[in-house]
Amino acid sequence: MIVVAGEALIDLVPRGAGALADLKPALGGGPYNTAVALGRLGSPTAFCSRTSNDAFGQALLDGLRRAGVDVSGVQRGSEPTTLAVATVGSDGSAAYSFYVDGTADRLFGMPAELPAGTRAVSFGTCSLVLEPGASAYEELMRSAAAQGVFTALDPNIRAGLIPDADAYRARFRGWLPSVTLLKLSEEDATWLGGTPREWLAAGPSAVVITHGGDGLAAYTRDGAEHSVPGEKADVVDTIGAGDTVNAALLHGLAARDALSAEGLAGLGAEGWTRLLRFAARAAAVTCSRAGAEPPYASEVGEP
Repeated sequence: MIVVAGEALIDLVPRGAGALADLKPALGGGPYNTAVALGRLGSPTAFCSRTSNDAFGQALLDGLRRAGVDVSGVQRGSEPTTLAVATVGSDGSAAYSFYVDGTADRLFGMPAELPAGTRAVSFGTCSLVLEPGASAYEELMRSAAAQGVFTALDPNIRAGLIPDADAYRARFRGWLPSVTLLKLSEEDATWLGGTPREWLAAGPSAVVITHGGDGLAAYTRDGAEHSVPGEKADVVDTIGAGDTVNAALLHGLAARDALSAEGLAGLGAEGWTRLLRFAARAAAVTCSRAGAEPPYASEVGEP
């Protein structure tokens, strides 16, 4: 079982150009997209979050169930669902404005335990910013790491939600001793400051950095760097592409029985190259269609 911990929200995606274009609601949130992608790829997956009892919250749970994701551990509340208004650029890149005050997902509470058979827990995005839930997710990360569970972190920076950038950067550095796999975009890496080697020295066994259409690279504790080019795609938008990479990495590692620090160390050049190519292939499929619509296993083959 791979557990994905974090927010589920509704993306309001423009259907045309300009600030007043019609908006189409879509299921989203970085962790949510990761969980759906894992389910579609065929990994046993559970979602750990808090969702609203409103119609949007029900739609989010229904989307997870359709992907085969276990939602039995999802907390519920009467608060509204978080909304994210997307703006899509001419190159397909997306920027967001968030409506998060008093919403259900930020009131997440620390669960009593992880699901039986949990092999990995994935964290990231808004859920590690918005209190009081952020502290509960942080506690869950530290607890999972202390139990020897593989932990994955994708900060997926949303700068508009971070009131004190320096305080967040310090908090990020404090998470690293509890992280097995750190994945982040090139833009996130620049915003956070530091280098893969510095982050590896602080705790993670591997760091993966995505470079959009230019591909992605992995850095490991033995000093190695492994990189692959991006897969060609007719880009509609990039919504959910990074979340798909998260899922593809975790799915591929699970398939190799490598969800551990030792497993990452033993992949070698060939293993990392195959894993990264699989992640690039999966992300390209997501970019080829509107919104966060990650691929099914039949669309990307074996990892």
